[in-house]
Amino acid sequence: MIPIYHGWDDREEYGSHAFCSSVIHRSSAPVSLIPLRPEMFASFYPLGQRDGTNSFTYTRFLIPFLQGFTGWAIFADGADMICRADIAELWALRDEYKAVQVVGHTYKTRHPRKYVGTQMEAPNRDYYRKNWSSLMLINCASFGWRQMTPERVAAMPGEKLHRFDFIDEDRIGQLPAVWNWLADEFGDNPDAKIVHWTAGIPGFPAYSQAPMADAWAAEAVRVTHVTA
Repeated sequence: MIPIYHGWDDREEYGSHAFCSSVIHRSSAPVSLIPLRPEMFASFYPLGQRDGTNSFTYTRFLIPFLQGFTGWAIFADGADMICRADIAELWALRDEYKAVQVVGHTYKTRHPRKYVGTQMEAPNRDYYRKNWSSLMLINCASFGWRQMTPERVAAMPGEKLHRFDFIDEDRIGQLPAVWNWLADEFGDNPDAKIVHWTAGIPGFPAYSQAPMADAWAAEAVRVTHVTA
């Protein structure tokens, strides 16, 4: 069983369903899809966004805690992604020496604002290791994660979390760029395995013509039970 934790924001729910469908239809192995909806954490983690625009901005860092600091898990933003390959291929890339494996993007965004025209609209600032934590292959048993309790995650500044300041540098591994392809930043890529629209999903009117929007639309049609 491959545990896949994915972002969930009620304001972007359509996108989460499209992501889950895209994973299920291509996976060659059993998967467990676990939504990070903040209300599910209310008994042990404070509700509220602090900063950031998605309600799951910080709860992703609680995945090893939820796993009892054992085994492995995948995290994907999900709500603004689709999977175009067998997720078991990503699972097979686990490196026991690493605490976390990510796509190490280095770029400055083309979009000064994100989620334009929605309730989530906000400045889209650049920062060190931007989007590294949006797709993670997580070694939940690795020592660096042991300190990441709900209290610790709630107290840490967002920038320290997203740049993995709590993990030794040599324990941060790299994944091929196709596993977190930023379509609205880098353009079309027919080889992309997970496509990510960081500024807003093509289901939002402002992004209906974004690069690779047709790939997202094909998944969205499936979850509405409408034949294209």
